[in-house]
Amino acid sequence: MKRIISGLVMIGLVTALISGCGNSNSVEKESNQASEKIAIAYQYGLAYAPALIVQKNQLIEKKYKESTGKEIEVTWTQMSSGADINTGIASGNIDIGFLGIAPAITGCMNEVGYKIFTNVSGQEHGIMTNQKDIQNLGDMVESQNQIALVNTGSIQHIILARALQNAGYDPHALDTNIVAMKHPDGMNALQTGNVSCHLTTNPYLLQERQDSSLHEVSGISAVWSKKDSFVVGVASESMYKEDQKLYQAVCDAIEDAIDLVNTDTEEAAKITCDLDGNSLEDEITYMKDGTYSVETIGIFDLAKFMGDAGFIDKAPESYEDLVFDNVSGN
Repeated sequence: MKRIISGLVMIGLVTALISGCGNSNSVEKESNQASEKIAIAYQYGLAYAPALIVQKNQLIEKKYKESTGKEIEVTWTQMSSGADINTGIASGNIDIGFLGIAPAITGCMNEVGYKIFTNVSGQEHGIMTNQKDIQNLGDMVESQNQIALVNTGSIQHIILARALQNAGYDPHALDTNIVAMKHPDGMNALQTGNVSCHLTTNPYLLQERQDSSLHEVSGISAVWSKKDSFVVGVASESMYKEDQKLYQAVCDAIEDAIDLVNTDTEEAAKITCDLDGNSLEDEITYMKDGTYSVETIGIFDLAKFMGDAGFIDKAPESYEDLVFDNVSGN
């Protein structure tokens, strides 16, 4: 009987060991197949066309699968301002952000926890007004005329400040006139007369120029052209340090999307026109009016202006304070 019991115990132990090994392999297999996750935020406008292409064509998923053999779950959230994106990255809820260069500089210098990993686009900016007596920026200084733009501290706000300084005024002379609105809401408010002016970019600027009841206020193009960096991509430092393959997949995806815009604009416009709510013909026109590149232009000088004008507590000491080492430009 003792031999029988001993034999049964041994069988039980062997079975348990085999079962345990089997469970371990199963867990490991499930772990290897588990989906990684990445959260991305972006804003409104054609300046974000490459990001829309990355999203629609699932380029990050494809690039990551090619380099690792693993799946990745990518979630996209459209936000109203760069400040919202900064908050999301600081809280750890967002890994990648596409936003205007001014809030990106602010985030870098305020140590939100990211740097720029790519340039995305440059776009023309302008101020449109429904008031006949407003022809230049000086006509708005010390007035009650409201100016709709995305947010205080946005690239549009910084462009306005530079234009004011360029015209001989305090760069903050119109700060109290600003009303924060996302681009499409600002255009609607201008056309319905709820605000006097709207500082915006394409496609909204081009659409407003077609409205005969509106005219453009001078001064903006002199300080910021469509060749200068407008929208950039930022990546959390934790992702950059901890997952270089994912970081590289994101870099490669946005570069492929920018290449598509530059080499086959019609195909790129087919992808984005439904998302933007434009006709294909209009989307092609708007897209061709912008510049798309991974190389930054003018961001270090802009950051120095932001420091001098008090938009950030300190200016960067070098270009490298703003970008990861794969980024080129100035």
